[in-house]
Amino acid sequence: MPSATADLKSLSDDLLLELIASNREDAFQTLVERHVDRGYAVAYRILQNGSDAEDVVQDAFLQVWTRREMWQSGRAKFSTWLFRVVSNRCIDLLRKPRAETVDELPELEDGNCDQSRDLERREATEMLERAMMKLPDQQRIALVFSYNENMNNSEIAEIMDTTVSAVESLLKRGRQKLRVILKKQSADILNAFTNR
Repeated sequence: MPSATADLKSLSDDLLLELIASNREDAFQTLVERHVDRGYAVAYRILQNGSDAEDVVQDAFLQVWTRREMWQSGRAKFSTWLFRVVSNRCIDLLRKPRAETVDELPELEDGNCDQSRDLERREATEMLERAMMKLPDQQRIALVFSYNENMNNSEIAEIMDTTVSAVESLLKRGRQKLRVILKKQSADILNAFTNR
């Protein structure tokens, strides 16, 4: 086990988890800093809600700390475990009945940008996000990991605790359903993302 003076940022996740098991808060902080952004990005892409995504990631890291003695090194990569916890928690939130919420405020426009093009791109992005939200949870999660996290099918299968062929099927059905949903809007999306 590394000494207390070791540079924590250079340690592997497994070594950090060993230190966390011995109540090293600095090791926990290093692990959080290393993985929080990707965990949040995945949660946000699945949920399309910033505060819910923050809650999901916070819950996942809280589990790391409260169950720190239980981590078994070499059983799974930490990032795989984190993505599995995040995606499962997202599914739980999506299935829970929700009270009506206020939409997040849009970002302020930069005066130097071409506002018309920015508006078109934002609208196209919103169309894609709405279409993704219409997919079944498992298809949406597989597509998020494939497209946004650039993971291969075996990595996705490990995170989703399923087989590679099941992931391939989820991706295929998800893409097909997205095509159907977006068919009417495809010209608008294409125009928003290409130069005229």
